[in-house]
Amino acid sequence: MATTYDFIAQNRRRTWLLVLLFPLTFALLGYLFLLGYHYCNSSSYRYDKQQATYSRVQPSAEPSALEMANLSALHFLPCLWLAAMLWIVIAYYSGDQMLLRGAGAIEIHRDDQPEIYRLVENLCIAVGLPMPRVYIINDNSLNAFATGRDPQHASVALTKGIVTKLERVELEGVIAHELSHIQNRDIRLMLITVAGISFFTFLSEICLRMGLSSSRSRGKNSGQGALLFFALGVFFAIYGFLIAPLIRLAVSRTREYQADATAALMTRNPDALARALQKISQDPRVESLDKHASMAAMCIENPLSKHSFFTFLSGMFATHPPIERRIALLRQMDRGH
Repeated sequence: MATTYDFIAQNRRRTWLLVLLFPLTFALLGYLFLLGYHYCNSSSYRYDKQQATYSRVQPSAEPSALEMANLSALHFLPCLWLAAMLWIVIAYYSGDQMLLRGAGAIEIHRDDQPEIYRLVENLCIAVGLPMPRVYIINDNSLNAFATGRDPQHASVALTKGIVTKLERVELEGVIAHELSHIQNRDIRLMLITVAGISFFTFLSEICLRMGLSSSRSRGKNSGQGALLFFALGVFFAIYGFLIAPLIRLAVSRTREYQADATAALMTRNPDALARALQKISQDPRVESLDKHASMAAMCIENPLSKHSFFTFLSGMFATHPPIERRIALLRQMDRGH
């Protein structure tokens, strides 16, 4: 039977795999994009009257699309690679605070909400974890997440709704679930994943805006420049919304089950967490996260609007198993306890 130490070692391997997969897959797709772009721009068309068709002609005096793609890749991809690695390093050390600010989370201390603080503290003492920083999100929905790079630099965020609407033992189960992510080092894996996805979606937004701005100008090369920026924006969007979530799916499929099981062992009350999940499933949306859709995978349940495009993509590449299945397994654990 796998232990917590097995989960920790597994997540460490997955983290390194993720760090390698992001730049490798991006380099491959980036090279294919450059090859396609130069192929489209290095050729001209000739009209064949007999066939009534256009055929593509490669000017002999100019370098081929392959040569141009190789030259562009030597200049373009290393710079972007360095920018991505710098972004991940920044996210590793301060990404948790960026995510918490994006969610509108406010830190609380013992004097602010002693009962909540004591719940977290008692569970940490029971399993030998350092006390994380505790945050409250001013939203009446029911959700929670944990973030940070390791147990010594971890935070737990709870919505106002989950604090007020759950029974004490149910809230204890939710907190134990989030502490399990900290204990199993899931938080570091997800922090790097969210940082990677955010980097490419951010680049996509910048390129699309530059393309729109360029299309409005009247310069000689404005049309070609706008087309390039739009193409780059679409490329970054495809990578950020489709390829990166596939990588995330490949490295982490069972972490929610592991966290549920670990939380049940912490509290000795699997049914309390099952009841909490049942209530959470009725109202998990957190409005402040609508603009930070990549954070959805960090939450105990999908916090986005059920009608959003990102929710559709998240459903296709979901790392969260169906909540009904999680509830059933917890109740099975409770019967066997």
